[in-house]
Amino acid sequence: MEKLRAHHVRLTTFIQATEDEDKVLDAIATFIPEETDEDDLIFDVVETEGYFGNPIKVVNVEIQKSRAVRQFLDYFKELLSEEDKRYILENLEENVDEEGTLYVRFNKQKAYLGDVEIDEGADVIQVRIKVKAFPMRKEAVVKAIREWLEE
Repeated sequence: MEKLRAHHVRLTTFIQATEDEDKVLDAIATFIPEETDEDDLIFDVVETEGYFGNPIKVVNVEIQKSRAVRQFLDYFKELLSEEDKRYILENLEENVDEEGTLYVRFNKQKAYLGDVEIDEGADVIQVRIKVKAFPMRKEAVVKAIREWLEE
């Protein structure tokens, strides 16, 4: 079985003033495997202001420990529908940067309901996976992700 290796994973979303913070945190938890130890998560909430002065919270969850990153990658792959895998594969070139990070955005409302669906809208949870590849070039990262998702 082809395994993807990664340095770290970061999940990011926004909590608007009109949203229930607990529900948004439940939505982001949809992406965290149950067996992941809370001590392996770096959880950060930053309060900021929107364009029109409205209060916004930025939520970041980072996974850095190797075991927890592996758990996340296995779980993440299971969460993806065949349609979502196909979408990622079709858009790999645009969704991997020169530093080897894969960017995928998911519908936040559906995630709250436990349903994972890729979405390019504004109300999303962004998943960033910093992939390990050798040599560390975009082409090698794209190849590693493709092999991982196609198996």
